Parts: sequence; C-alpha cells; structure tokens
Amino acid sequence: MKRYANLDGVENNKTFKDMRKWQKERKAKVKDLSVNIEQSPVKMVKEIHENKSKTSYTWIGHSTFLIQLNGVNILTDPVWAKRMGFQKRLTAPGIALEDIPAIDIVVISHGHYDHLDFPTLKKLKGDPHYYVPAGLKSLFLKKGYQNVTELNWWESTEHNGVNITFVPAQHWTRRTLTDINSSHWGGFIFQTEGETLYFVGDTGYFSGFKQIAERFSIDTVFMPIGAYEPEWFMAVSHISPEDSVKAFLELKAETFVPMHYGAYRLADDTGPEALERLYRAWEYQQLSKDQLKVLLLGETVM
Repeated sequence: MKRYANLDGVENNKTFKDMRKWQKERKAKVKDLSVNIEQSPVKMVKEIHENKSKTSYTWIGHSTFLIQLNGVNILTDPVWAKRMGFQKRLTAPGIALEDIPAIDIVVISHGHYDHLDFPTLKKLKGDPHYYVPAGLKSLFLKKGYQNVTELNWWESTEHNGVNITFVPAQHWTRRTLTDINSSHWGGFIFQTEGETLYFVGDTGYFSGFKQIAERFSIDTVFMPIGAYEPEWFMAVSHISPEDSVKAFLELKAETFVPMHYGAYRLADDTGPEALERLYRAWEYQQLSKDQLKVLLLGETVM
C-alpha cells in the first residue's frame, strides 16, 4: 500500500503518550462552550438557486462552502453531520442540506471524517463529479460513486470552464486502523478567466504557501484558523490564526475568508477564541479590514 508524505519530510508523529498528555491538559482547562458562531440573519437561498452567472460563496460551517463560479455549483468538503465521534456539533449548518441547489462539483481535501462524510454525499442533489486526492478514488468506487477523478499535487483538470488544480497542504489522514496516509491531502485552486479562488483544505503552516504563490495569483483564499490548541500537539497539522495571516501575506491574496472553526470540538480552542486571535493578528499586521471577510453561518457573498 502506497503511503503519502508532506513536503520537506515533515511528519505527524505524535504518540499515545502525547495523546495522554493532551488529555490531562484538557481536563485542567476551563472553556466556555456556550458562546458559538452565530447564524446569519439573512439566508440567500432563493438567490443561490437562481444564480447562474455571478461568483458567490456561502459558508455552511467548518470547511464546507458552496462556491458558485462560472455557473458551476461547487461544494468543498461537504459535512452536515450532527456529530463527530463522541462530540455533538456545536453549531447547525448555515443552510439546510435540502435547501442546497443541485451540485456540479464536489472537492474533498482529505479523508478525515470531518471533511469526508458519505451520509452527507448520499443526500446531495444533482449528479456531482468528485475530485479527490490520489489514493482516495478506490474508497469512492467501493461506496458506489462512479464520477470520480483522482488528482496528485499540482495536477489540473477542467470542468465546464473552471480549471481545478490540486495543490499541497501539510497534514495527514486516516479512516481506519490500517489506512494511515494511504491517500493524499491538499487544497484546491479554482480558476476562471476572471478570478482565482483557493480552498486551502486542512493544513499546518508550511513552505508550500510560497510555492503556490509563485504559480497562482489568488483573489480569495478560504483559510483554516481553528483546531490549533494545544499548539505543541497540533501545529504540524493545523495552522494557528497568527500563522494563517502570515500564510495569507505570503500568498499575496486579495481576500481572506476564515474557516475550520466553531462547528466541531476537534481541539481545545473555541470558535470565538480563534476569531479573536485572528482579529488581533490582522491588526498587528496593519492589514485592511476590507480584505478580511468573516462570515456568519449561512452568509453569502455575491
């Protein structure tokens, strides 16, 4: 079985002993889980269904976005699951699954359950084409999905006028006891003649951001900011809010849209804590407020 690896030989090699240390630390921390990311008071469901030409993006929650580009409906890492392991979802998805329009493209950044949820995929409308990392197609075929394209890092394909490129991330993956890193992980670049969007996926801070910036001129980046605490345990695989801003500067992108926070308790940080640190880092770097688009759940930018 092929095993995939990160750039620069970086490994996530945390041990059972490290897990126990983290569990003990977590018990000593008191976190306020009563304050959560809010739902948008305006849900543009009708406009989304009618939109056939404008670029739009809607945050469903966690790493799930509905992106409308060139008349194509794209879903990133679609997860409407009410639970993740033993934990209940903290916030309801911004738009109900039944209110999502027919989907043309689904991209999967990697195989972790909070990014790949087959019960969600089963309920999607339309006949989507799935773009997945190398090594993951066999699982999709086993589950009965036929419209699947596997991509290696830097490979591109075209779908109805949208160019899709799979780019590196620094992470790892596993769904069973024996399949660790048997498929890859990464992000996706979506390009049309007019604009370039970058869905980062799940990542630690890494040298790949500079490499991506050399190849693409990015307008909007969908960047993870959560699941970073404790940083001694998480930093290899989950970027901190401060490092996400550093990565944004290296990418030379125009707009930063934060994600991967507030839906599931995957680490010790909370959604509001992640946002607070993001705002502080943004101010410290003296960046324009207009470049930061923090969305409420179910909010659409069109």
